[in-house]
Amino acid sequence: MSTMIDIRRLQTVNELAREGASTVAENMSQLTGVETQMQITKINVIDVEDLGAHLGAAKQVGVSVPLKEQPYGSVLVLFDDESARRVAGTMMGGIESEGGGYSDMERSAIREVGNIMTSGFIDGWANVLGRTIDISTPQLIRASGEDIASHCVDPGEHEIAMVFDAELHAPDANVEAKIYSFPDIEAFVSMINSI
Repeated sequence: MSTMIDIRRLQTVNELAREGASTVAENMSQLTGVETQMQITKINVIDVEDLGAHLGAAKQVGVSVPLKEQPYGSVLVLFDDESARRVAGTMMGGIESEGGGYSDMERSAIREVGNIMTSGFIDGWANVLGRTIDISTPQLIRASGEDIASHCVDPGEHEIAMVFDAELHAPDANVEAKIYSFPDIEAFVSMINSI
């Protein structure tokens, strides 16, 4: 099977990103009762082998969600510590964190937002693709980017990472996140080319 995407289908990747962002914003607005917008500011594709260097040594907080159906692989949402604390504070009604580690409530809030973002993003993809994409249980991760890369992705199993730079806007909090998709490349290309 070819792993080449028909150049005429690249617009579909943009459509996946737009629809995913729109679904995330709708879900966040419903959950919080606060009008939320999400914008994908950039899309990149990187080799999985370069992911550790791309993520760097700084600690980050994220939620990883394995996909049970095509395009398989997983989706990872990552926040830097400042954005993760902002997310937690917003979800907890403005309660400020004192720094250091995360409380159980903060971890729960971050996991919930990460789950909403990943599942919303995947639901947006499913809408564009006209199918369902079932997911597994989200896993909260806090580690250096390099450790996250080695924990979430097997370079022998995944060749590429699609990176979606995202900005989540709400009246009292703006949050930056990166959404990484590690699809089974053959399944992903087949899905895109079949549209």
